[in-house]
Amino acid sequence: DSAAAAESGAAGETPRPVKVMVVDDHPMWRDAVARDLGEAGFEVVATAGDGPQAVRRARAAAPDVLVLDLNLPGLPGVEVCRRLVGAGSQLRVLVLSASGEHADVLEAVKSGATGYLVKSASMEELQDAVRRTAVGDPVFTPGLAGLVLGEYRRLASDPAPAAGSDEPAAPRLTERETEVLRLVAKGLSYRQIAERLVISHRTVQNHVQNTLGKLQLHNRVELVRYAIQRGLDEE
Repeated sequence: DSAAAAESGAAGETPRPVKVMVVDDHPMWRDAVARDLGEAGFEVVATAGDGPQAVRRARAAAPDVLVLDLNLPGLPGVEVCRRLVGAGSQLRVLVLSASGEHADVLEAVKSGATGYLVKSASMEELQDAVRRTAVGDPVFTPGLAGLVLGEYRRLASDPAPAAGSDEPAAPRLTERETEVLRLVAKGLSYRQIAERLVISHRTVQNHVQNTLGKLQLHNRVELVRYAIQRGLDEE
């Protein structure tokens, strides 16, 4: 599986290149991003210029990471994301959009995107974001993470039924698990969490795995959503 391959690469074995697909309706921008990612060592397996084409080609090419613009002809980016990210899918989506609008960011996260960068990001930031997305790290342009977390906090405290009034009470987590979960919700990597808490990378992983088990969640992105829906990103 692609995530395991990327993780094994991070563990010191010779990693295979992360397979990337770039979707944007502007050919010059799309080609430039694909070229730069290719030169940086990523394997660009496909590109697409509209929504339906993106869905077809992504299913055929099976990239690890889909770098996706939201404003696409034929099918909006959020709908592309919904159709491709689902049960059993190993695909991770990094939105690369001209818009930093609150509603756009939130909608992308709800549709299954792992991260969100604005197009003013540098190529170095994009490369780092693709690498982090490939191993399951939530990635946001600085400033957008707080925006998303704040909105989820608002929704979580909203008494409307959409907030999930029929959800069971949250399982009891240890103080350290809650602390790690709070930092995960802020978008910190395992390495950053380990440094901040002065514990080993492996200990952070263990806390996350234990928390996933208690909450019956399947991956770190779901864990982040759980945390931010309950306001655990607050200091």
